[in-house]
Amino acid sequence: PNIEMDEETFLINRERAVDYLNSLDKVYVNDQLLNWNPSHQIKVRIITARAYHSLFMYNMCIRPTPEELENFGTPDFTIYNAGQFPCNRYTHYMTSPTSVDINLKRKEMVILGTQYAGEMKKGLFSVMHFLMPKIGVLSLHSGCNMGRGGDVAVFFGLSGTGKTTLSTDPNRYLIGDDEHCWSDDGIANIEGGCYAKCIDLSREKEPDIWNAIKFGTVLENIVFDEHTRVVDYCDKNITENTRASYPIEFIPNARIPCVGPHPKNIILLACDAFGVLPPVSKLTEAQTMYHFISGYSALVAGTEFGVKEPQATFSACYGAAFIMMHPAKYASMLAEKMQKHGANAWLVNTGWSGGSYGVGKRMKLSYTRKIIDSIHNGSLLKAQYTQTPVFGLYIPDQVEGVPSSILHPESVWPNPKHYKDTLDKLAGLFRKNFENFMDYKIGGQDKLTQEILAAGPVNN
Repeated sequence: PNIEMDEETFLINRERAVDYLNSLDKVYVNDQLLNWNPSHQIKVRIITARAYHSLFMYNMCIRPTPEELENFGTPDFTIYNAGQFPCNRYTHYMTSPTSVDINLKRKEMVILGTQYAGEMKKGLFSVMHFLMPKIGVLSLHSGCNMGRGGDVAVFFGLSGTGKTTLSTDPNRYLIGDDEHCWSDDGIANIEGGCYAKCIDLSREKEPDIWNAIKFGTVLENIVFDEHTRVVDYCDKNITENTRASYPIEFIPNARIPCVGPHPKNIILLACDAFGVLPPVSKLTEAQTMYHFISGYSALVAGTEFGVKEPQATFSACYGAAFIMMHPAKYASMLAEKMQKHGANAWLVNTGWSGGSYGVGKRMKLSYTRKIIDSIHNGSLLKAQYTQTPVFGLYIPDQVEGVPSSILHPESVWPNPKHYKDTLDKLAGLFRKNFENFMDYKIGGQDKLTQEILAAGPVNN
């Protein structure tokens, strides 16, 4: 969780970082932009000690034109990245040599004791989660793409759920793979780059991401041959969480500028390690808010340090580490925009089928793509639906190109009792997690709060 600190401690760390940067022969300064919607754009200045960090943020932010750079002026936010230099562990609030500090009043971020480039990306995303809702703009941890006819889909999901893979679709325009804003003007990417997982990457499975890895791309945690410089994307010796950072223009079908009309489909991705959630289900408005606030998935081996087996996890709004307000605030904004613009919501399980992890099998990517295609082309709206017990989800009886048997999870479990017990177990975890949010009233409306609670799983 994020920890509050006082102004004095921030200034101590800030001075330590600035002193370190001033001691170097060379520092790297990047002036960049956030949010492709000009009405809500933020100017950021990133000062780093390492060229790697500078190139990473050059890739990930929106790169100004020469004219915009000439007239850049005073930045709205500044990052001092002195990650090679530790903080003083004896400073108040410090518990290790690492500290990542944000001061919203001073509009500054200070990094000490960590060289993970993602701290800058996610720190700025947290800032957007604070600034944007204050002007009626919903910030979203999501992927986003658009069909040839202008239909926009938003993908929510934690690491390992397939958010980047499914939003990078060769048949659709890519608006962005990770961070977006939904305003009265429509959807807009916050970033100017992509941060894709590349473990087991191949040209056949993900050609767009494969082809995006070229000069200018930053590869993290990968293993390569020192003589030929050929990367082995299957090597997991360092970690399974290998990454590629590249400008969004490296994707041939990226939509530039990265904006689109109001979304038609909201897709919540879950990697269900228990294997009891259906491959796809249509959500009511209340269910959408419940599952958005819950942010369920699994910590899959390789996406989080120290995780060897998938574990159930909940991350509010699919980005608990970044949000600055109560999750229900973002959920109510999402529901309001969906209602206003007629968007549909879906829960898609990219995890296990036919049993839990170790017994069942991971859902085939080809099946998931067929499901997503059916959402995009509108055919799922015409399907017949069956409501499930416990979670009350609405499952389509047929999806083109997907075996009907797997649409109903219980039908592919070898032991019906094990399925029921596992379903009840997961429902209990959902209910326990949601206890954290039960005391919050959305806009003082008890009725809406109760509707969301009622949309969760019930005892079987």
